[in-house]
Amino acid sequence: MAFGAIASALLVGVMGVTPARASYQIHLVKCFTTAASGISHAFSGNIDKRLFLLVLPAGVVGGVIGAYGLASLDGEAIKPFIFAYLGLLGVLLIGKGLRRNTRPQSPKGAIPLGLLGGILDAVGGGGWGPVVSSGLMLQGIEPRKVVGSVNAAEFFVAIAISAAFLLHLGLEEFTATTLGLLLGGVLAAPFGALAAKYLPASAMLVIVGTVLTATTMYWLAGKFF
Repeated sequence: MAFGAIASALLVGVMGVTPARASYQIHLVKCFTTAASGISHAFSGNIDKRLFLLVLPAGVVGGVIGAYGLASLDGEAIKPFIFAYLGLLGVLLIGKGLRRNTRPQSPKGAIPLGLLGGILDAVGGGGWGPVVSSGLMLQGIEPRKVVGSVNAAEFFVAIAISAAFLLHLGLEEFTATTLGLLLGGVLAAPFGALAAKYLPASAMLVIVGTVLTATTMYWLAGKFF
């Protein structure tokens, strides 16, 4: 959860990569890391088939829409908006993590969440996990089932987004940076599945939100000071 959002903040804010190229590199990596993550969650029993099938189609459609829109925009012009989104996302995640759990109920709005998550994931380089997972967790659905199902669906969303970017940017983006993200992400995926199984949802949200917020503040400091 939040691999893409954190990687996007680092690539765009620290390394100066344009938002479109950063998102493309991240989603090339996600084709492999989400496969490893999905398999790990399957072995850990974290996937709910019904929830998986609800968010998958909407996520693929939203991802393609977001990728085509981002590839046609000026990267420097939209960079402040990308970081505004990432920073806001971090604050919201911290707030959700500190909030008390709501009463358990069946998932509502999974399809709109999937569509929105796919669009923001393509535009921001990340956001699928934080947007979709946190939106479902707030409804009181079992956290490990949410994270496992959403991460498994992300494999197909990443392939759709990568294919859309491929038509615009080609394969030149598979650089040493991309390879580093790939190796680190694949190695970390099994540990993420275990964390989802045993770590409280509130702790996961606060940790991810804190990292996102800190990275965004780092970019702002470099931009204005």
